[in-house]
Amino acid sequence: MNPEKPSSIKLQTKWQTHLGKLWPALKGSLAQVRKPCIRKNCPACARGDKHTAWLLAFTQRGRRRCMYVPQNLVPLLRQAIKNGRRLEELLYQMGPALIKEFRRQRKAQ
Repeated sequence: MNPEKPSSIKLQTKWQTHLGKLWPALKGSLAQVRKPCIRKNCPACARGDKHTAWLLAFTQRGRRRCMYVPQNLVPLLRQAIKNGRRLEELLYQMGPALIKEFRRQRKAQ
């Protein structure tokens, strides 16, 4: 069993700090749609106006899914999507950073 080097622990702590700030996070998209309601005698639908609704689109087991989102959750989901994109950027950066750290440690031995 190899004990971790102090620099590895620093790198891990750095990433955990960044990742912890990105909660909640999700991958998907949020769309506002306009559609008729299910009420038979709705005055707005009778005029041809449609009701606004929010949908969250995401992939689940390789298939695209959509879920209705209540209006009060829209700001939270917007932030979660933004955090998810930032998290994805950090994951792309993590690979090269880990390789550089590994190479630096090997040279130091």
